[in-house]
Amino acid sequence: MFIEKTNSRGKYTCYLLRESYREGGQVKHRTIANLSACSEDDINAMRLSLKHKKDLAALIAACPDVTLRQGLSVGAVWLVYDLARQLGIADALGSSTAGKLALWQVIARVIDQGSRLSAVRLAGSHAACDILALDEAFNEDDLYTNLDWLDAHQADIEDRLFKRAWPNRPPGLYLYDVTSSYLEGVCNELGAFGYNRDGKTGKQQIVIGLLCDGLGRPLSIEVFAGNTQDQATVAAEIHKVAQRFGGGEITFVGDRGMLKSRQVEDLNDYGFHYITAITKPQIESLLDKGVFQMELFDQELADVQSDDGVRYILRRNPERAAEVRQTRTEKLASLQRVIGRHNEYLAAHPRASVAVALKTARERCAKLKMTGWVVVSASERTISLTLDPTQLSEIEKLDGCYVLKTDLSRQAADKETIHDRYKDLAQVEWAFRISKTVELEMRPINVRLASRTRGHAFVVMLAYRIVQELACRWGALNLTVQEGIDELASVCAMEMNVGGKPQANPIPEPRPSIRRLLEAASVRLPSVLPCKGIKVASRKKLQENRPKRLNY
Repeated sequence: MFIEKTNSRGKYTCYLLRESYREGGQVKHRTIANLSACSEDDINAMRLSLKHKKDLAALIAACPDVTLRQGLSVGAVWLVYDLARQLGIADALGSSTAGKLALWQVIARVIDQGSRLSAVRLAGSHAACDILALDEAFNEDDLYTNLDWLDAHQADIEDRLFKRAWPNRPPGLYLYDVTSSYLEGVCNELGAFGYNRDGKTGKQQIVIGLLCDGLGRPLSIEVFAGNTQDQATVAAEIHKVAQRFGGGEITFVGDRGMLKSRQVEDLNDYGFHYITAITKPQIESLLDKGVFQMELFDQELADVQSDDGVRYILRRNPERAAEVRQTRTEKLASLQRVIGRHNEYLAAHPRASVAVALKTARERCAKLKMTGWVVVSASERTISLTLDPTQLSEIEKLDGCYVLKTDLSRQAADKETIHDRYKDLAQVEWAFRISKTVELEMRPINVRLASRTRGHAFVVMLAYRIVQELACRWGALNLTVQEGIDELASVCAMEMNVGGKPQANPIPEPRPSIRRLLEAASVRLPSVLPCKGIKVASRKKLQENRPKRLNY
């Protein structure tokens, strides 16, 4: 690390903070910061500190006006910031103030999840302004407005990221799936009641569609009203792939029930292919029509082509079959316990109503979805259940069975390839799991406007791309991504003050465990950061909402 002085034909002098590094056996230089706005005294102080950076104690002893104190946390912010640069996220967001604020929202989501208010407070203890080169402080209102900016520029940002990930040709495979996220309250513009995958009855929700490439890397995210059906979201994604991502020879992979006849027609209109799965009623219908037979499920992987050219890939998963039967056994035991409690109560209370107990038991049976093969009846004052072996056998025959459907020819893809590509949808499901739970905390959604809801979801998608990359690079280390980030957050800069004024932020040599994390992530900490001296604080104060102290 050194300070370089340059003259532009005698017109002006420029001071640059630069760093030397090796790449491919060659020594190269990169600029860390432009120090031209600093005074000559400031620059001389920084030169002196860089000259004695390995012996700061001697420097302080020689210069009594120089003091050191613990500065802001830099390790976690620099790690995520450098990864965002490597992945092209920083360039895609741009160097404007709005782009830098958006990048901070992404970084804050990775480091410590929460609302815009918590992101502002996080910037108060982390070197956000120094690392991102922000020239002024910001508060939560600025971040809320920044969500509107993100929504307005989302398509352009996604296009830049797509071109960086696929510079020569578009991918031949796209993975698409949807999920829902429940809302607290009823004021969100996109909130509506629908099929809630979170199991939160009585709460409004939004529907989220995520489009990934064949490697599971997120390319685009879309937010729909909470009552939007899965298949109704597909048309927008097909149009996006065709118009924005270049189209071509594309195969679209979607979960069961998502790619129905209308969606297949839309794909055919663009010359796209598809891979999906069919539902259990559809499997039973095809068995009745003789398109394929039950014996084919006994093979490791069966391939059947119908008269209309559609291929069906059949398989029975023995592990899944065992899980289904175990669940069925547990449900039966649960129902028997309920009936046993009702019989005990009826025996102990002669005036208790048998009809009420029978109704409750049947409702429990229906809730457990056992009415097809279990009959609940009453004789005198005793409730009993009877199994229908014929119906049970009919239900059990499809345990663990699933059928994939595609229009790809055998020359284009064999049955193993089709099966593997459909299983790649698990990467999208994993992205939803990471995004919605403690790792990134997409919910609760603390915004109301539709534009800010979409901006919030976009921030989470970009943050997931960084977490996904970190998980890959730290795969050989025995720790989670969050544990690694928490350890890096302990790296703090040293604030160097000359004459009571902050001049620079030297970064101490990290301990061995943190060096391993940085090396595995291909990230290198700078030796010093410029000190902008900007203090970030939230507009809202916690004291306003805290109860007053009681005096006894």
